[in-house]
Amino acid sequence: MVAMESDSELERGDAAPAFDLPGADGDRYRLADFDVDALLVVFTCNHCPYAQAKFEPLNAIAADYDDVAVVGINPNDDEEYPDDSPDRMRELVADGTIAYDAYLRDADASVAAAYGAVCTPDPFLFRRDEADDTWRLAYHGRLDDALNPDEEPTESYVRRAIESVLAGEDVSIPDRPSRGCSIKWPEE
Repeated sequence: MVAMESDSELERGDAAPAFDLPGADGDRYRLADFDVDALLVVFTCNHCPYAQAKFEPLNAIAADYDDVAVVGINPNDDEEYPDDSPDRMRELVADGTIAYDAYLRDADASVAAAYGAVCTPDPFLFRRDEADDTWRLAYHGRLDDALNPDEEPTESYVRRAIESVLAGEDVSIPDRPSRGCSIKWPEE
């Protein structure tokens, strides 16, 4: 396990890169499928301790906010890392370990590359731009101040960012590089 820090090239205000991905529930999902005020896209996986440590906080966000969709996207190579397979994703959703609004499979990691994600978890919070019905980046960075999987967070950056987005305000907290396991890029 190598701790990586993400610093995506997406800037605040940039449009979310499009995707059309299969979910662990058997449906396919695109950005237009989420009819909410805020969209939290988190590149994550099943095996990484950093990602596992954020399952519960992400589940809680999905449960606590009706007007926010939490979308996990797993881009890892499941041949080298079988715990990140679609079957394992379905198991974790079925047993309630993962209770996001959607848990999607990015088998070729093209969506992760389009977002500039480099680690798991790597969260991107978007707000809906009513003028053109586009998702625009409001915050990219750590979910909270716990830098290691065994630490308890004392501050949730992403909840503060979500509250700002829902209030129609700019997110005042700075983007902080996400920290987690490196994405296990599939072989081409």
